[in-house]
Amino acid sequence: MQGIAACIFDLDGVIVDTAVYHFKAWKRLANELGFNFTEAQNEKLKGVSRVRSLELILGWGGIEKSAEEQQELATRKNEWYVDMIHHMTPEEILPGAKELLDSLRAAGIKTALGSASKNAGVILDKVGILPLFDAVIDGNMVSASKPDPEVFLKGAEALGVAPAQCIVFEDAIAGVQAGKAGGMKVVGIGEQSVLGEADLVVGGLQEINIQTLTNLFNSK
Repeated sequence: MQGIAACIFDLDGVIVDTAVYHFKAWKRLANELGFNFTEAQNEKLKGVSRVRSLELILGWGGIEKSAEEQQELATRKNEWYVDMIHHMTPEEILPGAKELLDSLRAAGIKTALGSASKNAGVILDKVGILPLFDAVIDGNMVSASKPDPEVFLKGAEALGVAPAQCIVFEDAIAGVQAGKAGGMKVVGIGEQSVLGEADLVVGGLQEINIQTLTNLFNSK
């Protein structure tokens, strides 16, 4: 393989989609507090921390809570979320993800996960693809959030490869920026209009194969 030594994947929106579980957990919390939480509001929480998400939700519900109460609510929401992801199955892997991971390993290209999720290992284990990753860098191992490239640089370091030999797969603007800031090629998963900073944008991993990546890597 010319040049490519490793591929580093974000988790949510690239390998699996756990957004539905975050939504269900936040909605349950809002309902228990006596108001509704909509999918449109949930969209505004993408890439937002749990603490800030709770602040926004309480604001929408017109509810004030002390810092201590907010901590307790955020913890409760996370416990519900973790319980739901423990019931995930291999059917929840997004189209093309397992096939691409299998083909990368067959070609001798290393793979890592670079995710802000603190539950990344659990999720990969539940959907049955944890063995397809040579390294997992999650929210327990990094201090800086994307667009800081820390999570991807740690991924490259764990694999023992130079950042310039890595391709990152991301579905969020901050993630694309993080990959670029780390000196890596980036494939955006989503809309060109949103992820235009990426080197290549596709609708999903089912649109990618090793030849596509080789062509991307060898392009200036």
